[in-house]
Amino acid sequence: MALMRIDLPASRFCRHLEPADVAAIQSAGRICRFPAGSEVFREGDPGDGLFVIVEGVVDIVSRLSSGKTYVLSHMEPGDYFGEMAVFDGEPRSATAIVREPVEAVFVPVDAVQKLVERSPLVGAMLVRDASLRLREFNQRFLRESLRGERLALVERLARSIVHDFRNPLSIIALAGEMAATETATPTSRREACDRIQKYVGILNRMMQELVDFTRGAAAQVVLPKIIYSDFLRDTLLDLQTSASRRGVRLVVEGELPAVRLRLDSARFARVFMNLAQNAFDAVSEVPNPTLTVRFSVTPTHVVTEFSDNGKGIETQNLPHLFEPFFTHGKEQGTGLGLPICERIV
Repeated sequence: MALMRIDLPASRFCRHLEPADVAAIQSAGRICRFPAGSEVFREGDPGDGLFVIVEGVVDIVSRLSSGKTYVLSHMEPGDYFGEMAVFDGEPRSATAIVREPVEAVFVPVDAVQKLVERSPLVGAMLVRDASLRLREFNQRFLRESLRGERLALVERLARSIVHDFRNPLSIIALAGEMAATETATPTSRREACDRIQKYVGILNRMMQELVDFTRGAAAQVVLPKIIYSDFLRDTLLDLQTSASRRGVRLVVEGELPAVRLRLDSARFARVFMNLAQNAFDAVSEVPNPTLTVRFSVTPTHVVTEFSDNGKGIETQNLPHLFEPFFTHGKEQGTGLGLPICERIV
């Protein structure tokens, strides 16, 4: 008599059933009650039937190897769960935990299978609901995965900032102490000031790389047409100044292409400066350090080439050059310069 009080026709499971089929389910099913916090079934238990919720709320969860639980879906009055056992007869693939006290009807697998044989519409309904739940789970999993990737990126970014900024800051602090000592000579103070300026410049460049990287891709805009040779004259002048400071000889080969191109001059200058800074670092310990910039024009392209007389890039590092945070042993840098250059280009 207790089962007759339950309004099964209002549940999702019975919404397409004939009255006779609902009566058969009520006859085959049994009432179950679970207190809050208890488990209806556990992952790995035999898949012996499905549950139709009359009252209460159930969370379908999966336990990770770390011991944490991941909520796959929430089940409320009128919903049903555990139906995968009808399709494959395999053990439970998740755990059902009661959030609020539950009253439910348990329907054995054989009773559901007989119902599907009599009414193909019920089988289609079960497949459709299972598909919707899988779609919901996939969307939830994608959101959580993206969130996890963002958190991991923030963690790597924070580690990069702390690690890469520590060395220049230490050098600046040491140079400041040397300049402030009473016994410091004018020459040593000037050298300390030059050292401070140099590493302040490094920090500024690193911070700009972080800003450029976190800014993301630029919005689609109509780039202005400029004469490339005009852009090159201004940019090469800045490169010459930077090269002189680093004791590097700048060589320009080929005529500056006087062709019209569409590009963002300010951002494209960042590409030149970043490639040049990489070259300056690469030739810092070689005799007669030289950076060569070459220009040529083909029927379809304007080619700009940077090369230096450093030791070159190790073969195993080539596939990783444009990966964020890949510094391949550089003393200064965030590992974001080349990814930013690639994005700008």
